[in-house]
Amino acid sequence: MNETVLTTIALTGFTVAFFHAAIPTHWLPFVAAGRAQRWTHSKTLLITALAGTGHVLTTALLGSLLTIFGVALSTRIGTWFPRIAGALLIVLGLFYIWRQLSGHAHSHTHLFSKGCNSGSQHQHQHELKESLAHFRAPDISRTRTSDWIAIGSLFAMLTFSPCEAFLPIYVSGIRFGWSGFALLTLILSTAAVAGMLVFTWLALLGIRSIGLGWFERYESLVMGSLLLLVGVMVLLFEK
Repeated sequence: MNETVLTTIALTGFTVAFFHAAIPTHWLPFVAAGRAQRWTHSKTLLITALAGTGHVLTTALLGSLLTIFGVALSTRIGTWFPRIAGALLIVLGLFYIWRQLSGHAHSHTHLFSKGCNSGSQHQHQHELKESLAHFRAPDISRTRTSDWIAIGSLFAMLTFSPCEAFLPIYVSGIRFGWSGFALLTLILSTAAVAGMLVFTWLALLGIRSIGLGWFERYESLVMGSLLLLVGVMVLLFEK
């Protein structure tokens, strides 16, 4: 086991998971629902953590399937596996970068539009409603509804939307077997849930502009660059 490669994969995985949680779909609905339901900040954060756990479990399930397939393939092709995995990561990285440069990178919400840093509280609430509607999530921002319906909607929204950006990280860790899978899942759990809690908490405190607009706009470029780095590391240091 090459510790340099594993360390790089682990750090990259933490970065991907934490900053993926910065995307407004991972915290904005909780802020909107918390205000509509008149939840305390503590309750809102607890529900955020619960939904984040579902998000992690779904992603880990897909990661386990990749690991099962990858471990079986690795035993068959031996030393060729790191080369194939490294090349695949490089191809994925280049795809993400191409998607960014070609203008095909998708935006998750319009929360960080130019007008969002100023205006009244009424305008800010209107932006929250518009952003939430953009997710096509159940309408829980206009009127108060049952807590169970609100919580179930938030939980389902993330549980059935796994972190696709982390799946290539699982691919890069296949060479390290189930110990690598366990480490990456721990990193995913820690970074993703922590990120969701941090950004939800900042929004609850009324910090409307927390400097994350650049990440939403350049998410594909950041992810692609990280995957390229890991792919090159795998090819250079794995045997």
